[in-house]
Amino acid sequence: MSFKGEILMQIDEKKARLDVARPLPPSILAKLKEYFDVEWTYHSNAIEGNTLTLAETRLVLLDGLTVGGKSLREHLEAINHKHAIDFVEALAKKKEPITEHNIRQIHALILRTIDDENAGRYRSVRVRIAGTTYIPPEAVFVPSLMQEMVTWLDSPEAEELHPVERAAMAHFRLAHIHPFVDGNGRTARLLMNLVLMREGYPPAVIRLERRPQYYKALKLADGGEMTPFVTLVAEEVERSLEVWLEMAGVK
Repeated sequence: MSFKGEILMQIDEKKARLDVARPLPPSILAKLKEYFDVEWTYHSNAIEGNTLTLAETRLVLLDGLTVGGKSLREHLEAINHKHAIDFVEALAKKKEPITEHNIRQIHALILRTIDDENAGRYRSVRVRIAGTTYIPPEAVFVPSLMQEMVTWLDSPEAEELHPVERAAMAHFRLAHIHPFVDGNGRTARLLMNLVLMREGYPPAVIRLERRPQYYKALKLADGGEMTPFVTLVAEEVERSLEVWLEMAGVK
């Protein structure tokens, strides 16, 4: 059995233990949300170059404070990401098919007041991704590729995949299309977690310290080798499950 297969079995076992403990007390759920709002926002923004620390992100999100020496944009990126998480959580509870409109709404929240001209809008220009030789498709192809992606997400083919594999594929496909001028990575990670949370999994936080491995796995996926990327996502899903089990007091 592949490493990917082994870790998916471990995830299934931990998810089953969590499901037995559900519904969790509201006080535990509130603590988990607070923890993941900060962790997810910090790491997702830091991967993209935001310099707010984990502690500073907590101050901005939970205490409503500003941090001296940090730009307005960095504060807005934290606040906007938290709003995007709230929106994704609301979508996950509906369990309706994910639409292009949903994805554009997520992106619009990320760039709100930072770049209102491009927030929620597909790009109309050619883009390049720093640090990789991969060149995303021309802008004219973006709408049809996005339509194909959301159609696939609701297809029997996608439903046959393990939810973690499906979430990783959703992330990869959006990042591969690179439909927006900016904010593609954060949107891809939010979409990934929307897929996971619809299936009752906690959000996976791809941590800043794993950025080199994350980018390498995405590069391999661009070349058709998906296993390293699915494995990386699975490892972070398992880590999140362990946090949920620990905070819920599940043995």
